[in-house]
Amino acid sequence: MGLAALIASVLAYLYFGLRLAWTDARTHLLPNRLMFPWAKWAVALLIVAGLAHGAPDRVFGALAGGVVLFGAYLLLHLVQRNGMGMGDVKLAFVLGLYLGFVSWWHVLWGTLLAFVLGSLFALGGMIAGKMGRKSAIPFGPFMIVGALVALTIGR
Repeated sequence: MGLAALIASVLAYLYFGLRLAWTDARTHLLPNRLMFPWAKWAVALLIVAGLAHGAPDRVFGALAGGVVLFGAYLLLHLVQRNGMGMGDVKLAFVLGLYLGFVSWWHVLWGTLLAFVLGSLFALGGMIAGKMGRKSAIPFGPFMIVGALVALTIGR
């Protein structure tokens, strides 16, 4: 049952992550109709996976990772209202669940990669003359890809 829950959580990541990345890239929105179901599925599946494998520490890590990333992104949202949107804040919770399930290093690297990828995209846009310092970028795709890279290549 634990392996099935883990596989289902990965499939949920791919399904919701791809849909949200695509939607955010086109509309600059991360809709609740996708975010909330993903959050519910991620919490449920990661809890089952952790407990079925006899690893309650992973469940704690997932929940702590979600809360910590949610808080960090909420702080960024409150400090710079035109920076992070609330969709990014909610997405940070879900990604923090996955990253925290593995380790705190994954939380750190997934977050760092998101900011590096987003910065490189913005820099490329500025060099190409298509963006300015105040241009809005959809950050969700970079968060999703950064977390996915950390989850797949991190130890």
